[in-house]
Amino acid sequence: MRGIGVSPGIVIGKALVLKEESVFIQQQSEKVAAEEIQHLNRSLVSVRAKLEEIKERAVDELGDKVKILDAQILVTLDEELLGVARQNIENGMTAEAAIQAGIEFYANMLEELDNDYIRERAADLRDVGGRIVRNLLGIDERDLANLAEDIIIVVKDLTPSDTASMNKAHVLGFITDIGGRTSHSAIMARSLEIPAIVGTKNGTSQIQTGDVLIFDADEGEIILRPTSSQISQYKKRRTMQLKEKQRLQSLKTLPSILADGHRVELSANIGNPEDAKGAIANGAEGVGLYRTEFIYMGRNEVPSEEEQFAAYQAVALMFTSDRPVVIRTLDIGGDKELPYLNMPKEMNPFLGYRAIRLCLDRTEIFKTQLRAILRASACGNIKLMYPMIATLQELRAANQVLEAVKQDLRRENVPYNEKMEVGIMVEIPAVAVLADQFAKEVDFFSIGTNDLIQYTMAADRMNEKVAYLYQPFNPAVLRLIQGVIKAAHQEGKWVGMCGEMAGDLTAIPILLGLELDEFSMSASSILPARSLIRQLTQQEARRITQSALALDDAQEIKNLVEQEMAIIDNRRLT
Repeated sequence: MRGIGVSPGIVIGKALVLKEESVFIQQQSEKVAAEEIQHLNRSLVSVRAKLEEIKERAVDELGDKVKILDAQILVTLDEELLGVARQNIENGMTAEAAIQAGIEFYANMLEELDNDYIRERAADLRDVGGRIVRNLLGIDERDLANLAEDIIIVVKDLTPSDTASMNKAHVLGFITDIGGRTSHSAIMARSLEIPAIVGTKNGTSQIQTGDVLIFDADEGEIILRPTSSQISQYKKRRTMQLKEKQRLQSLKTLPSILADGHRVELSANIGNPEDAKGAIANGAEGVGLYRTEFIYMGRNEVPSEEEQFAAYQAVALMFTSDRPVVIRTLDIGGDKELPYLNMPKEMNPFLGYRAIRLCLDRTEIFKTQLRAILRASACGNIKLMYPMIATLQELRAANQVLEAVKQDLRRENVPYNEKMEVGIMVEIPAVAVLADQFAKEVDFFSIGTNDLIQYTMAADRMNEKVAYLYQPFNPAVLRLIQGVIKAAHQEGKWVGMCGEMAGDLTAIPILLGLELDEFSMSASSILPARSLIRQLTQQEARRITQSALALDDAQEIKNLVEQEMAIIDNRRLT
C-alpha cells in the first residue's frame, strides 16, 4: 500500500484503526427556535472550553503550531457562520442540522479555491463542525489521550484536535486515507517528529485493528501483515537509520567546509519563528529564506506592523550577528492566495499578479511590511530579498519604496540598520540572462530553482502530465545557474540558492563546482548536506561539474554525478 510520506521514519508495530461513526442528524426541529438556539450556544461554549483544554495541554509540544487550534476556537466565535446557523434554526432546522449546513457551505467555498493550503483548511472547518454536532447529540469524543500500548493509528483523517490530544508516548506513527503535504495532520506530525503517511485512500478499509504493519514514511510505503524476514530486514534498516541520525548529529556544530578547506554556508528555509528553532537544532548557519507569506495566511485581514515586527525580531534574535536571516517580502499569488485581498481570478496565476507585482501595486501593504523588516534589522543580521523580480525597473521601483520607508523611520527616530543588504530572488530566466546588469544594483542573489526550472522548461511543476520536464539537471538550467554565479562574483557579490535543488544531495556536487556560496534548504536536509560537503574537495566538485556541463541530457548528468560520488565514497572507505 502506498501514500505520501510527510514525516520521516521507519515504523514496525500494531495498528489501531479508528472508524468514522455514522451519525443520524434529524433535519427538522420539533422545538421552538429559541430553545434550539440556546442549545447551540451551550454547545459552542462546551466545545470551545474543550479545545482550550487540548490547546493548553499541547502547547509545550506543538509550540507555534498550536495556532491551528486557535483557528478552530475562532470558528466557534465566527459571527458570520453562526449567523447562518441561527437563520437555519429560525427556518425550522435542528441545531445540529443548522450548524452542519453552515459548516458545509463555507467548507465547500474553500474547496473551490485553486490552492492546496487553503483547500485543506476545509477539513479543519469540518473537524470543528463535527465536534459541535457530536456535542449537540451527546456523543462522546474519541479518546486518544489514554492509549495503553504502542500503536500505529490508522484513520480516515487525523484532525488537529486529535493530534494535539493524543498520548504521543504510545503513538509510533499514523496513516490516513486522505490529506497531503500541507494538511494540518502532516504539519503537526513533522512538528512532533512522529512518522506519518497520508493519502493512502483505502488504509482504513484494508487494515484491521491488531494487524502488524511496517511503514517506511521516507518512501511512503506500507507493508500489511509482513513476513518474519521482512520484519527482520526493516529492523536492520531502522537500526541503520538511527545510527546514521546519531552520526549526523555529531556534525551539528561543525562548519560547512569542504575537505580542502573551502567554506560554504548552509542555511534553512523557514516560515515562522518556530521553524527557526528547528533550523538551529539541525545546525543551520542562518536563514536563507524566511517565507513571510505564512504570517498573512489563515486570517481575515493583513497582519499589523507590530505583529510582523515581533515575528521578524524573534527570528533575528535567535541567530548571532555572524548568522544572517534573509527575509523575503510578501510572495502571494501563484499557488498561494489570500481571500481578504480579493485578488482577481487568473488563467495563469504563476505568470500573473503575484509577489513584487502585487506589492508595487498595493504599496500600503508593502510599506507596512518593509517598516517591520527595517525595524527588526536593528536586532540582528537581517537581509531583505524581493521575489519575482523580472526587470531592472521593478527592482528600482521596489528600492524607491524602501527608501521612502527609511526616510519615514529616520524622521520618527526609529532605529534600523542603514547597511542592511538588499537582494533579489532569481526565478525568471530574463533575470538570469541579464544577471551581469542586476549584479551591479543588488547586494546578493538567491536562486529560486523551483520557479526558475518550471519557467525555463515551460512546465508546470504541479502538473503530473508534464512532470518529466521539471528537470533540475537540464543543461539549460545548469547554464543559467552558472551564468548567475559568474556575474555576481565578477561584481564581488555572493549568491545563494533557496529552491529544493539546494538540498538535493545529487545536485550539491555540481553547485559546489559552480562555486555557489550559500545553500538554503529544509532543516532536515542540512546535516546530510553538511556530511556530503565535508567529504568533497573543491577540485573534485569542479571536475564533476565540468564533466556534467559537457553532457546534453538531464538523466545522463544525474547518473554521472551519482557514479562519481560512488567512486569517491569507495576510495575513502578503502
